[in-house]
Amino acid sequence: MKIVFAGTPEPAVVALKALLDSPHEVAAVLTRPDAPRGRGRKLHPSPVKELALEHGIEVLTPVTLKPGTEDGEALRDRLREIAPEAIPVVAYGNLITPDLLDVAPHGWVNLHFSLLPAWRGAAPVQAAIRAGDKVTGATTFRIDEGLDTGVILASRNEEIRATDTADDLLTRLAYSGADLLVDTMTGLEVGSLQPLPQEGPATYAPKISTEDARVDWAAPAEEISRAIRAYTPGPGAWTTLDGERFKIAPVEIPLDTEVHGLAPGEIAATKREVLVGTGSRVVRLSRLQPPGKKMMAAADWARGAQPEGGIFQ
Repeated sequence: MKIVFAGTPEPAVVALKALLDSPHEVAAVLTRPDAPRGRGRKLHPSPVKELALEHGIEVLTPVTLKPGTEDGEALRDRLREIAPEAIPVVAYGNLITPDLLDVAPHGWVNLHFSLLPAWRGAAPVQAAIRAGDKVTGATTFRIDEGLDTGVILASRNEEIRATDTADDLLTRLAYSGADLLVDTMTGLEVGSLQPLPQEGPATYAPKISTEDARVDWAAPAEEISRAIRAYTPGPGAWTTLDGERFKIAPVEIPLDTEVHGLAPGEIAATKREVLVGTGSRVVRLSRLQPPGKKMMAAADWARGAQPEGGIFQ
Protein backbone atom coordinates (compact mmCIF):
# COMPACT_ATOMS: atom_id res chain seq x y z
CA MET A 1 0.00 0.00 0.00
CA LYS A 2 1.25 3.47 -0.85
CA ILE A 3 1.12 5.73 2.21
CA VAL A 4 2.14 9.18 3.41
CA PHE A 5 3.21 9.07 7.06
CA ALA A 6 2.33 12.00 9.35
CA GLY A 7 4.20 12.35 12.64
CA THR A 8 6.68 14.52 14.52
CA PRO A 9 8.19 13.44 17.91
CA GLU A 10 10.33 10.48 18.96
CA PRO A 11 7.45 8.01 19.63
CA ALA A 12 6.38 8.50 16.00
CA VAL A 13 9.85 7.46 14.81
CA VAL A 14 9.23 3.94 16.09
CA ALA A 15 6.11 3.66 13.94
CA LEU A 16 7.82 5.11 10.87
CA LYS A 17 10.69 2.61 11.23
CA ALA A 18 8.18 -0.24 11.40
CA LEU A 19 6.41 0.98 8.28
CA LEU A 20 9.72 1.38 6.42
CA ASP A 21 10.54 -2.25 7.31
CA SER A 22 7.13 -3.42 6.12
CA PRO A 23 5.96 -4.18 2.56
CA HIS A 24 4.12 -0.84 2.47
CA GLU A 25 5.52 2.04 0.41
CA VAL A 26 6.21 5.23 2.38
CA ALA A 27 5.98 7.74 -0.48
CA ALA A 28 6.43 10.85 1.68
CA VAL A 29 6.45 12.08 5.27
CA LEU A 30 4.38 14.94 6.67
CA THR A 31 5.85 16.53 9.79
CA ARG A 32 6.06 19.81 11.69
CA PRO A 33 8.52 22.48 10.51
CA ASP A 34 11.99 22.69 12.03
CA ALA A 35 11.84 24.14 15.54
CA PRO A 36 14.36 25.87 17.85
CA ARG A 37 16.00 23.65 20.48
CA GLY A 38 18.85 23.85 22.97
CA ARG A 39 20.69 26.77 24.48
CA GLY A 40 21.43 28.41 21.14
CA ARG A 41 17.81 28.00 20.02
CA LYS A 42 19.00 26.82 16.63
CA LEU A 43 16.47 25.27 14.27
CA HIS A 44 16.42 21.48 14.32
CA PRO A 45 14.37 19.03 12.24
CA SER A 46 11.81 16.84 13.95
CA PRO A 47 12.91 13.27 14.78
CA VAL A 48 10.57 12.00 12.06
CA LYS A 49 12.10 14.32 9.47
CA GLU A 50 15.61 13.18 10.39
CA LEU A 51 14.69 9.54 9.83
CA ALA A 52 12.90 10.30 6.56
CA LEU A 53 15.90 12.16 5.19
CA GLU A 54 18.19 9.27 6.15
CA HIS A 55 16.05 7.06 3.93
CA GLY A 56 15.79 9.56 1.07
CA ILE A 57 12.06 10.07 1.58
CA GLU A 58 10.35 13.29 0.55
CA VAL A 59 9.46 15.47 3.56
CA LEU A 60 6.52 17.89 3.66
CA THR A 61 6.62 20.53 6.41
CA PRO A 62 3.67 22.93 6.06
CA VAL A 63 3.14 25.42 8.86
CA THR A 64 -0.61 25.04 8.43
CA LEU A 65 -2.97 22.71 6.57
CA LYS A 66 -5.73 25.31 6.27
CA PRO A 67 -7.27 25.67 2.79
CA GLY A 68 -6.57 28.95 1.05
CA THR A 69 -3.11 29.34 2.61
CA GLU A 70 0.04 28.94 0.54
CA ASP A 71 1.22 25.98 2.61
CA GLY A 72 -2.21 24.38 2.70
CA GLU A 73 -2.79 24.56 -1.04
CA ALA A 74 0.73 23.32 -1.84
CA LEU A 75 0.13 20.32 0.41
CA ARG A 76 -3.19 19.53 -1.26
CA ASP A 77 -1.57 19.65 -4.69
CA ARG A 78 1.26 17.37 -3.61
CA LEU A 79 -1.04 14.85 -1.94
CA ARG A 80 -3.13 14.66 -5.10
CA GLU A 81 0.04 13.98 -7.09
CA ILE A 82 1.27 11.28 -4.70
CA ALA A 83 -2.23 9.73 -4.41
CA PRO A 84 -1.64 7.80 -1.16
CA GLU A 85 -4.07 5.04 -0.29
CA ALA A 86 -3.88 5.89 3.43
CA ILE A 87 -2.21 8.43 5.71
CA PRO A 88 -1.14 6.85 9.03
CA VAL A 89 -0.72 9.44 11.80
CA VAL A 90 1.29 9.31 15.04
CA ALA A 91 1.46 12.51 17.11
CA TYR A 92 1.65 14.77 14.07
CA GLY A 93 0.65 17.92 15.97
CA ASN A 94 -1.22 19.90 13.31
CA LEU A 95 -4.96 20.29 12.74
CA ILE A 96 -6.25 18.21 9.86
CA THR A 97 -9.04 20.20 8.23
CA PRO A 98 -12.31 18.46 7.24
CA ASP A 99 -11.76 18.84 3.50
CA LEU A 100 -8.57 16.77 3.74
CA LEU A 101 -10.12 13.78 5.51
CA ASP A 102 -11.03 11.99 2.26
CA VAL A 103 -7.84 12.80 0.34
CA ALA A 104 -6.86 9.11 0.61
CA PRO A 105 -9.31 6.23 0.03
CA HIS A 106 -8.65 4.76 3.50
CA GLY A 107 -8.40 8.18 5.13
CA TRP A 108 -6.10 9.39 7.89
CA VAL A 109 -5.51 6.54 10.35
CA ASN A 110 -4.41 7.68 13.79
CA LEU A 111 -2.45 5.60 16.30
CA HIS A 112 -3.65 6.68 19.74
CA PHE A 113 -2.12 5.45 22.99
CA SER A 114 -5.26 4.44 24.87
CA LEU A 115 -8.20 2.08 24.47
CA LEU A 116 -10.72 4.48 23.00
CA PRO A 117 -13.08 5.98 23.99
CA ALA A 118 -10.98 6.10 27.17
CA TRP A 119 -8.62 9.06 27.39
CA ARG A 120 -9.28 10.97 24.23
CA GLY A 121 -6.96 13.92 23.88
CA ALA A 122 -3.32 14.96 24.08
CA ALA A 123 -2.01 13.10 27.16
CA PRO A 124 -3.63 9.64 27.37
CA VAL A 125 -0.60 7.84 28.84
CA GLN A 126 -0.23 10.30 31.70
CA ALA A 127 -3.97 10.28 32.37
CA ALA A 128 -4.14 6.50 32.58
CA ILE A 129 -1.29 6.30 35.09
CA ARG A 130 -2.64 9.12 37.22
CA ALA A 131 -6.11 7.59 37.30
CA GLY A 132 -4.75 4.26 38.53
CA ASP A 133 -5.86 2.28 35.48
CA LYS A 134 -4.56 -1.28 35.44
CA VAL A 135 -4.75 -1.69 31.66
CA THR A 136 -4.43 0.68 28.73
CA GLY A 137 -3.36 0.05 25.16
CA ALA A 138 -3.09 1.38 21.63
CA THR A 139 -5.90 1.99 19.16
CA THR A 140 -5.93 2.71 15.45
CA PHE A 141 -8.93 4.66 14.22
CA ARG A 142 -9.98 6.68 11.21
CA ILE A 143 -9.82 10.39 11.93
CA ASP A 144 -13.08 12.30 11.58
CA GLU A 145 -14.09 15.82 12.54
CA GLY A 146 -14.35 15.05 16.27
CA LEU A 147 -11.65 14.71 18.94
CA ASP A 148 -10.48 11.08 18.68
CA THR A 149 -14.04 9.98 17.87
CA GLY A 150 -13.58 8.05 14.62
CA VAL A 151 -14.36 4.40 13.96
CA ILE A 152 -11.94 1.92 15.52
CA LEU A 153 -9.92 -0.25 13.17
CA ALA A 154 -7.84 -2.27 15.66
CA SER A 155 -6.55 -2.20 19.23
CA ARG A 156 -4.02 -3.87 21.50
CA ASN A 157 -3.95 -4.03 25.30
CA GLU A 158 -0.98 -3.11 27.52
CA GLU A 159 -0.73 -3.69 31.28
CA ILE A 160 0.21 -0.68 33.41
CA ARG A 161 2.87 -1.78 35.89
CA ALA A 162 3.02 -0.53 39.45
CA THR A 163 6.29 1.33 38.85
CA ASP A 164 5.59 2.67 35.36
CA THR A 165 6.46 6.26 34.61
CA ALA A 166 4.92 7.93 31.58
CA ASP A 167 8.18 7.33 29.73
CA ASP A 168 8.20 3.61 30.61
CA LEU A 169 4.65 3.07 29.43
CA LEU A 170 4.91 5.26 26.36
CA THR A 171 8.02 3.40 25.23
CA ARG A 172 6.24 0.04 25.36
CA LEU A 173 3.16 1.47 23.66
CA ALA A 174 5.27 3.04 20.92
CA TYR A 175 6.59 -0.39 19.94
CA SER A 176 3.39 -2.38 20.31
CA GLY A 177 1.51 0.45 18.62
CA ALA A 178 3.94 0.50 15.70
CA ASP A 179 3.23 -3.18 15.04
CA LEU A 180 -0.48 -2.47 15.36
CA LEU A 181 -0.25 0.35 12.81
CA VAL A 182 1.55 -1.87 10.30
CA ASP A 183 -1.07 -4.59 10.79
CA THR A 184 -3.81 -1.98 10.32
CA MET A 185 -2.33 -0.84 7.01
CA THR A 186 -2.16 -4.46 5.87
CA GLY A 187 -5.73 -5.10 7.01
CA LEU A 188 -6.99 -2.08 5.10
CA GLU A 189 -5.11 -3.17 2.01
CA VAL A 190 -6.57 -6.69 1.96
CA GLY A 191 -9.99 -5.67 3.27
CA SER A 192 -9.88 -7.81 6.43
CA LEU A 193 -10.75 -5.08 8.96
CA GLN A 194 -14.23 -4.37 10.22
CA PRO A 195 -14.46 -0.75 11.44
CA LEU A 196 -16.43 -0.46 14.67
CA PRO A 197 -17.96 2.60 16.33
CA GLN A 198 -16.58 3.62 19.71
CA GLU A 199 -18.74 2.35 22.55
CA GLY A 200 -18.99 3.24 26.21
CA PRO A 201 -18.38 6.42 28.19
CA ALA A 202 -15.58 8.67 27.00
CA THR A 203 -12.89 10.15 29.24
CA TYR A 204 -10.57 12.99 28.31
CA ALA A 205 -6.85 13.69 28.72
CA PRO A 206 -6.12 17.33 27.92
CA LYS A 207 -2.66 18.73 27.38
CA ILE A 208 -0.66 18.92 30.64
CA SER A 209 0.52 22.23 32.02
CA THR A 210 3.45 22.75 34.37
CA GLU A 211 1.02 23.75 37.11
CA ASP A 212 -0.78 20.40 36.73
CA ALA A 213 2.47 18.67 37.74
CA ARG A 214 2.78 20.42 41.11
CA VAL A 215 2.61 17.83 43.91
CA ASP A 216 -0.44 18.11 46.15
CA TRP A 217 0.89 16.76 49.44
CA ALA A 218 -2.60 16.81 50.98
CA ALA A 219 -3.68 14.05 48.57
CA PRO A 220 -3.44 10.39 49.60
CA ALA A 221 -0.01 8.79 49.21
CA GLU A 222 -1.18 6.48 46.40
CA GLU A 223 -2.50 9.40 44.37
CA ILE A 224 0.72 11.34 44.86
CA SER A 225 2.79 8.37 43.73
CA ARG A 226 0.72 7.92 40.57
CA ALA A 227 0.78 11.64 39.77
CA ILE A 228 4.57 11.86 40.07
CA ARG A 229 5.02 8.79 37.85
CA ALA A 230 2.55 10.23 35.34
CA TYR A 231 4.54 13.44 35.01
CA THR A 232 7.96 11.76 34.76
CA PRO A 233 9.97 12.77 32.82
CA GLY A 234 7.91 15.65 31.46
CA PRO A 235 6.87 18.18 32.50
CA GLY A 236 8.29 16.80 35.77
CA ALA A 237 6.57 16.71 39.16
CA TRP A 238 7.64 19.58 41.40
CA THR A 239 7.14 21.24 44.75
CA THR A 240 8.59 24.19 46.68
CA LEU A 241 10.54 24.50 49.93
CA ASP A 242 11.17 27.94 51.43
CA GLY A 243 10.11 29.46 48.14
CA GLU A 244 12.52 27.43 46.02
CA ARG A 245 11.37 24.91 43.45
CA PHE A 246 12.39 21.24 43.52
CA LYS A 247 11.71 18.52 40.97
CA ILE A 248 10.56 15.25 42.53
CA ALA A 249 11.35 11.79 41.13
CA PRO A 250 8.96 8.83 41.70
CA VAL A 251 8.45 8.07 45.40
CA GLU A 252 8.01 4.89 47.44
CA ILE A 253 5.23 4.15 49.91
CA PRO A 254 7.04 2.35 52.76
CA LEU A 255 5.19 -0.29 54.70
CA ASP A 256 7.74 -0.70 57.48
CA THR A 257 8.38 2.86 58.62
CA GLU A 258 7.86 3.86 62.24
CA VAL A 259 7.36 7.53 61.38
CA HIS A 260 3.75 8.63 61.73
CA GLY A 261 1.86 11.84 62.21
CA LEU A 262 3.66 14.00 59.65
CA ALA A 263 1.54 16.82 58.30
CA PRO A 264 1.09 16.98 54.50
CA GLY A 265 4.40 18.11 53.03
CA GLU A 266 6.29 17.87 56.35
CA ILE A 267 9.80 16.46 55.98
CA ALA A 268 11.43 13.90 58.28
CA ALA A 269 15.05 13.20 57.31
CA THR A 270 17.60 10.70 58.59
CA LYS A 271 21.02 9.71 57.30
CA ARG A 272 19.42 7.02 55.15
CA GLU A 273 16.08 8.36 53.99
CA VAL A 274 13.77 11.32 53.53
CA LEU A 275 10.10 10.87 54.40
CA VAL A 276 7.31 13.32 53.60
CA GLY A 277 3.82 13.47 55.04
CA THR A 278 0.74 13.23 52.80
CA GLY A 279 -2.99 13.18 53.25
CA SER A 280 -2.76 9.51 54.27
CA ARG A 281 0.60 7.85 55.07
CA VAL A 282 4.18 8.98 54.52
CA VAL A 283 6.09 8.57 51.27
CA ARG A 284 9.83 8.05 50.88
CA LEU A 285 11.64 10.31 48.44
CA SER A 286 14.06 8.52 46.13
CA ARG A 287 15.60 11.45 44.26
CA LEU A 288 14.98 15.14 43.86
CA GLN A 289 16.47 18.05 41.98
CA PRO A 290 17.23 21.20 43.98
CA PRO A 291 17.22 24.52 42.12
CA GLY A 292 20.31 24.95 39.97
CA LYS A 293 21.55 21.40 40.56
CA LYS A 294 21.24 17.95 39.01
CA MET A 295 18.89 15.22 40.19
CA MET A 296 20.38 13.56 43.29
CA ALA A 297 19.59 10.98 45.95
CA ALA A 298 17.23 12.49 48.50
CA ALA A 299 19.35 11.31 51.44
CA ASP A 300 22.45 12.98 49.96
CA TRP A 301 20.53 16.24 49.62
CA ALA A 302 19.20 16.02 53.16
CA ARG A 303 22.64 15.53 54.72
CA GLY A 304 23.68 18.91 53.39
CA ALA A 305 20.40 20.80 53.46
CA GLN A 306 19.22 19.69 56.94
CA PRO A 307 15.53 19.98 55.96
CA GLU A 308 14.12 18.25 59.10
CA GLY A 309 10.79 19.81 59.97
CA GLY A 310 10.57 21.80 56.76
CA ILE A 311 7.35 21.79 54.74
CA PHE A 312 7.08 21.10 51.02
CA GLN A 313 4.38 23.32 49.56
